[in-house]
Amino acid sequence: MSDPVTPPPVESNSTHRVARRATLMGLAALAIVPGCTPLDAQAQSATPRMTVLPDFADLAQAVLPAVVNIAVTGEQTTQIPPELRGTPFERYFRERRGRQQVQGAGSGFIIDPSGFVVTNNHVVGSAARVVVSLQDGTEHPARVVGTDELTDLALLRIESRVPLTAVPWGSSPVRVGQWVMAAGNPFGLGGTVTTGIVSARGREIGAGPFDDFIQTDAAINPGNSGGPLFNTAGEVIGINTAIYSPSGASAGIGFATPSDLARNVIEQLRRDGRVERGWLGVAVQDVNPDAPRGRRGVQIQGVERNSPAARAGLRQGDLVTALNGDRIETSRALIRSIAGITPGQSVRLTLTREGRGQDVNVQVGRRPPGTAAAVQPQ
Repeated sequence: MSDPVTPPPVESNSTHRVARRATLMGLAALAIVPGCTPLDAQAQSATPRMTVLPDFADLAQAVLPAVVNIAVTGEQTTQIPPELRGTPFERYFRERRGRQQVQGAGSGFIIDPSGFVVTNNHVVGSAARVVVSLQDGTEHPARVVGTDELTDLALLRIESRVPLTAVPWGSSPVRVGQWVMAAGNPFGLGGTVTTGIVSARGREIGAGPFDDFIQTDAAINPGNSGGPLFNTAGEVIGINTAIYSPSGASAGIGFATPSDLARNVIEQLRRDGRVERGWLGVAVQDVNPDAPRGRRGVQIQGVERNSPAARAGLRQGDLVTALNGDRIETSRALIRSIAGITPGQSVRLTLTREGRGQDVNVQVGRRPPGTAAAVQPQ
């Protein structure tokens, strides 16, 4: 048996040199936590300074009473196999197999002591019955106040004789690397918390025109959908919505809808039961980002008849460069900006047409239900 590898003497008082040598020697025991006292200094000091990883116990204890499990029951129509149509078995299939009970589960969180609960739209869907379970085991039938398919958000209401524990919204311009904690009901295991960091911001995953996800490596699994993503202050900075995984379980890549986007949607659902978004009625395309700055923007590829854009005189080929004086360089930026404007308000579009700049005032319309929006946003 070969002799164990002995690391060379620690040199000077440099954390970076220690970390580099530890990496070269493959010694996990020498992993350096930023802010730690170097190893040689620790050996000489009776009271070494050490950066301690956060303890989430108090945070979990404080917020878990507001995290709920959501169980749904509904009916699903099963398509009749073509080979059975017109046969004696068709009636049997319709009666016995045509409509089947389906069940699902997810997570959510209470935002108001009076019983308003936030979750994902895909958790409740068109469920016939929704039941919310609190951490103490009590169950409450829930009413769906409203849903928004484009952001995959839903608002529920439960009745309680006593005020419920609620959690506050936080601001979601988060920093990459900051600590976060996810809570929910993965695989039906209620009251589960997992921790990690913000891995990235502004992720677009093809879920819809308003993709702006927070990416985290905190474990998110089936059943976590609709649950909160907390910062270390106990504020909700995101709603856990999706994962990337070849196996269906957590692979360290989860996505949460930012609270700044969610809060506006939830406020509209609470007030009106629906979400109204601004609409122009154009199909757009990004211009090559390598183009000279004066030629960057969003090019209009088509204008719908009788749309706000058509009434304002917008044309195919126009290059939109600003909205109310703020620069616009991507189609998604234009989509989100217009969607956030109350229908009926006027906006000023700065555009370039046939090489000449001009401003055009457009009265924003109301987005029609079911309007497709991806690369053809407005």
